[in-house]
Amino acid sequence: MSDAAREVADQMAKAAGEWIDSLDAEQRKLGVGPVPGAGEASEAERTSWYYTPTDHGGLTFSQQRPAQYRMAMRLLASGLSEAGYNTVATVIGLENVLDRVEDFSVYWGRERSRDPGMYYLRVFGEPGGTEPWGWRFGGHHISVNFLVIDGRVAASTPLFMGADPAASPLLGGALLRPLGAPEDLAGELVRSLGPDAARQAILLPRPPYDVVAGNSPRVDDRLIKRRELWRPEQNVPDRPDQPHTLLDDEERRAVSLTPPLKGVPASELDAGQRELLRALLGTYLGRVQDGISPLSRYDDPAQLDAVHFAWAGSTEPGAPHYYRLHGPRLLIEWTKVHRGANHSHAVWRDPETDFGGDVLAEHHAAHHAS
Repeated sequence: MSDAAREVADQMAKAAGEWIDSLDAEQRKLGVGPVPGAGEASEAERTSWYYTPTDHGGLTFSQQRPAQYRMAMRLLASGLSEAGYNTVATVIGLENVLDRVEDFSVYWGRERSRDPGMYYLRVFGEPGGTEPWGWRFGGHHISVNFLVIDGRVAASTPLFMGADPAASPLLGGALLRPLGAPEDLAGELVRSLGPDAARQAILLPRPPYDVVAGNSPRVDDRLIKRRELWRPEQNVPDRPDQPHTLLDDEERRAVSLTPPLKGVPASELDAGQRELLRALLGTYLGRVQDGISPLSRYDDPAQLDAVHFAWAGSTEPGAPHYYRLHGPRLLIEWTKVHRGANHSHAVWRDPETDFGGDVLAEHHAAHHAS
């Protein structure tokens, strides 16, 4: 493990410890969870994640004093790169913009539906202790998940960011586009493909309703229902009123995550297209601190060769679309479908070590064998 990676884990432990020390007894009940791997029920909670405006589990900003809010943001900054932190902060602020877009409507039984105070933090275990520990931060369009084992960051996925609206006007004719780069680079890449590569890359003429893997704890190809994107107690129904957005069986097979990997492999791209792909990877893997980012893995041409780029929907700028980057230990999914194609979802996952499940199992086998 590099010194930089250990330093990131140490910074996380310091920030998390200070935040926990500031909590009173009632706040701790919400803000602190059991040690990762403590049991089936606690692991089911730790690996439950959402990107909807539902209860993500933990202590919200609204339930904290300003000093505690500041400490929570310091913990967030300890794991994210400067650009990643700035993007998350912007997405949180977009709740105020979205509130205006929706005419300040009130639903879901809340006093305020689009609420930048409804972002949740929970720390699992004892930061910096001898046992595994981790933390989760999330709310509407944000899910950040870290696990630390033996003084190193063992997992930093799933890591979800979204933007609604994806583009909103600023003074002087400028646009606020928090996720503009991952959209523009992918669009440039798909439009640069020759006929043969485009036939491999473009899976469907229309995009799926959402990211294919949804909010599944482990990447699989099970169809995620809309109500599963929310806490069960919110009883959010599926959307039979929007059947036109759902894929039929043949279309679903075309975009499924089952082997073999779909799309065009980087090994069939030219030098310029490979540079675009590498830059696109950076907009996802660069969300976290350099010391724990796997981005340098793709400096190896063989590692980049194994990444497949796939697209669904129109390739015209501004039209509804979906894309993904899929390879060993990598799944990146993007959609821009809803609200007139002005609503983006962008998630980075590691199918082998989301939430650190396999690494955690190895740790317990090595240190807690009977």
